[in-house]
Amino acid sequence: MSDTSAGPTGRLLALLSLLQARRQWPGGVLAERLEVTERTVRRDVDRLRALGYRVTAAKGPDGGYRLEPGSELPPLLFDDEQAVALAVALRLAADLDDGVAAGAARALATVRQVLPSHVRHQVDAVRVSGLDRGPEVDPAALVAVSEAIRRCEVLRFDYGDGADGPARRTEARHLVRRRSRWYVVGWDLDRDDWRTYRLDRMRLRTPHGPRFTPRTLPAPDVATFVAARFKGSVGEDAWPCRGSAVLHTSAHAVAPFVGDGGVEALADGTSRVSLGAWSWPALAAALARFDADLDQVEPPELAAACRLVAARLGAAGS
Repeated sequence: MSDTSAGPTGRLLALLSLLQARRQWPGGVLAERLEVTERTVRRDVDRLRALGYRVTAAKGPDGGYRLEPGSELPPLLFDDEQAVALAVALRLAADLDDGVAAGAARALATVRQVLPSHVRHQVDAVRVSGLDRGPEVDPAALVAVSEAIRRCEVLRFDYGDGADGPARRTEARHLVRRRSRWYVVGWDLDRDDWRTYRLDRMRLRTPHGPRFTPRTLPAPDVATFVAARFKGSVGEDAWPCRGSAVLHTSAHAVAPFVGDGGVEALADGTSRVSLGAWSWPALAAALARFDADLDQVEPPELAAACRLVAARLGAAGS
C-alpha cells in the first residue's frame, strides 16, 4: 500500500481513514490493508489513543478495532487535498455573513496556521467570495433546531414580530438553506398543515415539546418540497399557473431572461415563450416585461389575465 511508504505518520493517517470508513475492522484485515503485521497495527492503535482518539478493541474470534465518538476533539490528520477542501469550505462559510461566519473565520485562521507551507500557498491562491448574504442566525438556534429534529421533539417558538399569545408548535423535520436563508420545514400542529419557517424570524421557547412520530413529507424529498412551496405549489416542483405566448422578438433576445421557462424560435423570427408563475396575473406581468408585442396567448385563463393587467395598468397611467 502506497500510504505505508510515507513512514509511520502516513501509515497512521491511513489507519485513521480506515477506522473512519466503517464501524469495525478485524485486526488481521487492517494489517493486510496496511501491509504490516498485526503487532504494528496494535502499536499504531496505541498511538492514535495517545492522540486522543477513542479506539476500542472488540472481543471475539477475529478481534478488531472500532473508532468511538470522543468527548473532546482530538488532533485531526488530513492529506493535502482534504486540507485544501476544508479551508475553501471554511472560507465560504466565513463569507456567508450569518451566525456561523465568525466561528468559521476563527476556524479558518486556526487551520491555516498549521498547514504545511505548500498547502498554505494553495489555500491562499484560492479566492472565493460568497455572493449570497442572508440575515444573521444564532448558531445556538441552528444547534437547538437540529437537536429537536434528531430527537423528534416538537418545536415551540414565537414567529415574526409578535411575541404575545401562545407559542407556535411544529413537528420539525428538516433544516435547509436556500438562497442565503435558513428554513425549518415541519408539520404545524395548530394549522394542521406542512409549513416552512424562516429560522431568523423564529424565537425558540424552552423546553421543547413532546416527542412525535415523524410524518411523511408530501414530496419526493425536502428540496422538491421547498422549491414547490416557493412556487405556490404543493408537493410538485412546478408553477401552479403555466402558459405560453408568441412574442414579436427573436428567441436570441428572449432566452437570457426566461429563467426556468422555455423559448422556441419560430420561422418568421418571432419566438414562443413558455413560463410559469404563482398566479395568472403574475404570469401576464412576466410576459409584459419582455417589452414586445404578443399574441397567441394560451390558455384562456392567461389571456383573461393579460386583459385584466392591461386594464389595471391603463387605469394607473390615466
